Amino acid sequence: MTLYLFRHAKAGDRQRWEGDDFHRPLSRRGRRQAEGLVDLLRDVHLERILSSPYVRCMESVVPLAARRGVAIEPTDALAEGAPLEAALALVRKHAHRDTLLCSHGDVIPALLDHWGRRGLDLGTAPQCPKASTWVIDLDGTGEPAAARYLPPPPD
Repeated sequence: MTLYLFRHAKAGDRQRWEGDDFHRPLSRRGRRQAEGLVDLLRDVHLERILSSPYVRCMESVVPLAARRGVAIEPTDALAEGAPLEAALALVRKHAHRDTLLCSHGDVIPALLDHWGRRGLDLGTAPQCPKASTWVIDLDGTGEPAAARYLPPPPD
């Protein structure tokens, strides 16, 4: 099985946003990146799409979910500031299905760091820019066996 760890697409500037950060939407560029994810993963089988409930994450996977006819399942385990153990538990729970997880610039690097310390080869220095994807192949026990990085789709 395979997990796709997708960092949400570009959102409006955090410092300029006056409302609750939870509600900060994608920027115009971010909406193009979200559309680009559809093409980037066009040949990928996905059974589930799980996302941080933050607006920018949900909006990042709407085009993919719509194209695939798959519901987006919001989960606090992928929210900004979520503890590593919650994200790991979520991964273990869904290790038997091809699943895309959309999260933030703290949760995804924490997962990668954890797996890297346990021996997963992530290359020289793991990257995690907005709209990038890590493809994590799982072994028969649900443990990460291989990883590859996909840069953000062109916008």
